[in-house]
Amino acid sequence: MRKRILFVLLFTLSMILAACGGGNEAGSDGSGEGSGDSSGNSDSQSIVFGTGGTSGTYYPIGGALKPIFEESEFVDNVTVESTGASVANIQNIQDGLNQMAIVMSDVAYDAIEGTGQFEGNQADVQAVAGMYQNVVQVIAMSDSGIESIEDLEGKRVGVGKVGSGVEQSAKKVLEAVDLTYDDLDKVTHTGYADSVQEMKNGNLDAAFFTSGVPNSNITDIMQQHEVNFVEIKGDVANRLMDTYPFYKPFTIEAGNEAQYNLENEVQTVGIQNMIIVSPDLSEDAVYDITKRYYDYLGTDEVAVSALKHLPRDEIAKGLIAPLHPGAKKFYEEKGLLE
Repeated sequence: MRKRILFVLLFTLSMILAACGGGNEAGSDGSGEGSGDSSGNSDSQSIVFGTGGTSGTYYPIGGALKPIFEESEFVDNVTVESTGASVANIQNIQDGLNQMAIVMSDVAYDAIEGTGQFEGNQADVQAVAGMYQNVVQVIAMSDSGIESIEDLEGKRVGVGKVGSGVEQSAKKVLEAVDLTYDDLDKVTHTGYADSVQEMKNGNLDAAFFTSGVPNSNITDIMQQHEVNFVEIKGDVANRLMDTYPFYKPFTIEAGNEAQYNLENEVQTVGIQNMIIVSPDLSEDAVYDITKRYYDYLGTDEVAVSALKHLPRDEIAKGLIAPLHPGAKKFYEEKGLLE
């Protein structure tokens, strides 16, 4: 009797194992209801999202978008990685270390053209979407007599740290009015906080800031001192944008408490930030990621201030890098391409 029971148990177990094996085999070629994921995400993958320093804006944006992108059936998980920002992010995508990143358009332009920091090292940069602009803000003490970029001649000016994006913009803006460092009375390579402190101490007449609006350091000095926003407009802006196509017009609005609550608007230029992806990501995956980013921008769930006022119907326009085929397909379906 015991032998018979044992035989029945063994036979039943063998049938169960066979059924499991058969289910897997059927699922592997798409026939039957095997243990394969019916949502079709067997092609999903993990994504490393390159951002920037933890104290900057890129890193919290990555954190905010992580759960949005992880809802995609094509994405297993997203790891938000703090990096050295734009240059490092493009290099990491080239090396296969990142699959997604945030970069500034001027750095992407150099990578595509094989110039600047990417001399002889062209990169295949493919965009998903545009983001907020890093705005070139030139602030001068009100008693400095500086009303235009040309007035910086013979003045003491903070131009940002050596090799920084701020300094790169400062050089280009000065170049647009035929000025170089030699035409200035004094040049200091100071970061935002140090530039403001030097202005407060009377050691600088003006300083360059290239960041989102508002910049907390500018807000700080405005609370204690009278300052001028030096505009970049007209022929100066046109020369800059003709020479460097990654610049775009930007207006700091008057009476906008979310910016500086200025009495008069300020016309200047900005450099757009972008989300880019590896060309190796599939068209379906990038299509879905793009759709989720677009949908997210249309909700009240946007937490990072830099994305709150981003017009989502403009995110595919005027990009310095070509769109990934998946992103392009989405924008074409939405009728958002120029």
